[in-house]
Amino acid sequence: MDLNQIPKLKHLNANNFFLLAGPCSIEGEDMSFKIAERIVEITNKLKIPFIFKGSFKKANRSRIDSYTGIGDQKALKILSKISEEFNVPTVTDIHEVNDAQMAAEYVDVLQIPAFLVRQTDLVVAAAKTGKAINLKKGQFMSPESMKHAVTKVIDSGNFKAMITDRGSMFGYQDLIVDFRGIPTMQQFAPTVLDVTHSLQQPNQSSGVTGGRPDMIETIARAGIVNKVDGLFIETHFSPKDAKSDGANMLDLEHLEGLLTRLVEIRKTINKF
Repeated sequence: MDLNQIPKLKHLNANNFFLLAGPCSIEGEDMSFKIAERIVEITNKLKIPFIFKGSFKKANRSRIDSYTGIGDQKALKILSKISEEFNVPTVTDIHEVNDAQMAAEYVDVLQIPAFLVRQTDLVVAAAKTGKAINLKKGQFMSPESMKHAVTKVIDSGNFKAMITDRGSMFGYQDLIVDFRGIPTMQQFAPTVLDVTHSLQQPNQSSGVTGGRPDMIETIARAGIVNKVDGLFIETHFSPKDAKSDGANMLDLEHLEGLLTRLVEIRKTINKF
């Protein structure tokens, strides 16, 4: 995939990693715009290609009473308004075949969740929209097996695929990032490291996923050192109040410092 195929993606000549970032879920227009505005400010300053991320619906929940969203059309319209207001591309995840065409009318990149990346009908439906497709590696899948997910996109007539690693299951309640997978998956498509989801601690007895946000910089640095193409970071100005995945999210006030240090590491790596 050529990143130039994603509309509104800027700073592609800066020789930087690209960034998918935003809240886990679109909780409302004000919060979404507040987060988007700050990330745009930071990424323009650091010349980082940026795609705003927000889920229009949360379907993979542990409990039936978990927060799922503010309404599909309402959330998708907010994503579209953010793209227009800040002139940035947007990405959201889809969960059902019927979501593909609906979401494609509002966003630039369709994301296939890790739990669903083997669902052929879903991947093909997303690919046939012509949008760029972000395939999240299943926690249960090897890096090598992601070749087949990419092939499904290509065989559907779409050559705009990327892969995102979000860790692999390590026991019932932990994940681990195997950095050997980055060069493997880069043979198939540009590869992104999902820093915050890799630090989740799933399957808690409470039904609410835990996390290790204190390790965000450790994982992100390792990804940049190992020449990952992009980073995926969920961020919120008040993670403890976020309606989804707050336990592993980065506080927005720490984003500029983190990205500044990562850009410096990338500059060093580019010399080798």
